[in-house]
Amino acid sequence: MGETKRFTILHSNDMHGDFLAEQEAGGGPLTGGLPLLSAYVNKVRAEEENVIYVIAGDMVQGSIIDSDFKGISTIEIMNYLAPDVVGLGNHEVDYGVPHLLFLEKIANFPLVNANLYIKPFNKRMMRPFYILEKARFDILFTGIITEKIMDAINLDELVGTFVNVHEAAEEVGRICNAYRNDDIDLTILLTHIGFESDKQLAALLDPDWGVDMIIGGHSHTILTEPAVVNGVLIAQAGVGTNQIGRFDITVDDDTNAIIDWKWRLIPIDERLIEPDRKLMELIDSYKQIVDRKYGVMICKFTETLTHPLREEESSLGNLMADALAESLQADIMLLGAGSVRVEELGPAVTLMDFMSCFPYDDSVTRYTVDGATLRKMFAHWMRTPNRDGEGECYQVNGAVRATYSDADARLVSMQVNGSDVDDGATYTVALQGYHAANAKAYLDVTAEELSRAGKPKVVTTSAAEVLEEWLRAHQNVDRRVEGRLSYV
Repeated sequence: MGETKRFTILHSNDMHGDFLAEQEAGGGPLTGGLPLLSAYVNKVRAEEENVIYVIAGDMVQGSIIDSDFKGISTIEIMNYLAPDVVGLGNHEVDYGVPHLLFLEKIANFPLVNANLYIKPFNKRMMRPFYILEKARFDILFTGIITEKIMDAINLDELVGTFVNVHEAAEEVGRICNAYRNDDIDLTILLTHIGFESDKQLAALLDPDWGVDMIIGGHSHTILTEPAVVNGVLIAQAGVGTNQIGRFDITVDDDTNAIIDWKWRLIPIDERLIEPDRKLMELIDSYKQIVDRKYGVMICKFTETLTHPLREEESSLGNLMADALAESLQADIMLLGAGSVRVEELGPAVTLMDFMSCFPYDDSVTRYTVDGATLRKMFAHWMRTPNRDGEGECYQVNGAVRATYSDADARLVSMQVNGSDVDDGATYTVALQGYHAANAKAYLDVTAEELSRAGKPKVVTTSAAEVLEEWLRAHQNVDRRVEGRLSYV
């Protein structure tokens, strides 16, 4: 056995602008928020000799502070947090590819991704790898992104990526073969493809490439212990800043391998550590700006509406789908469940609350489709494998009742306005632009199929503006989960 070194690797993912600590209803400690997280990272850096902090994608989106400054506030705050390496997530591209490159320039930390390419020139768009020297050991990091990155930029003909796990594995091999030399002691992948896909990727890696660890994100998975596949440790740390993953490992310089490890998911709350006051001041400087701008009340519900899981019908999702269907005069509103970014809203709703709930503004197009196409769409997205935390699911308006049989793997019934869907009849379906652009992947229909029964019409260029106006005009509303979507 050669020289060995102990390292502590702290890791976050899918932070989504979760800057501020929160308290559970009814009391309890303040939980999460970057000041508490920063304080814990600083504490570990002070206590342990060789500490590395990494983030596996999706620093941005999900908060008004982030969206109002288009991620610039997030990068400045992250510069203070000072991660050693960050992997690219799908939401880093939400403000557009040019803006992503701008954010990369103002980041004081390396942002890595190996499989995002400028297609005509076959050149990687981001830094493909980063070698961190720590305690005379060289640690290689590279990044792999979810195929959803293609959804955000699929209209950009210049940019593409190797999207499936087989192609991703080949990219990992290319990086390792080209840059993993005798001096590389540890190799870590920062992925953003979801936990199940991480396990598939690990199984495809050639052991000779020397990948030791996958630190992932995207599926928001909470673990009790890492998975080990093909000798590769796989972990992620849920979502937000309420927790952080921690590996304590021993690496052998002779074999370039981890010979001992321990992993914990550390809850972040005020019982653990005092908050980082300097970071609180920085965040508060942004918060004061958005509070003054967006603190106005727009409506009040009769009670709190919730959206706990995107794979299931929710009271908040029902309200928003109803509002859009009514305003845009569509028989069916398919509202991307991931568009609703909070677990609860109300009873009092400020403009800031609304913008945090619905930060991804988009156009909405109304299509006319026949009943057979409509049933095909629902059968595709309601299928069991799609409801795994990584698939794209929808909230629907009250005119719809759809029942899917998991046992038989088929849509068993569907009604619109109280009548069974007639394969030969036509129905209007409203889709956000993001979902229309990816209709084949998400709904199993092509643009031609969506246009076959009638000419599509863009009914709004801003779904957020439509929703805001509807909420202002509808006070004391409520909704329930009422069986619009059923699984048997």
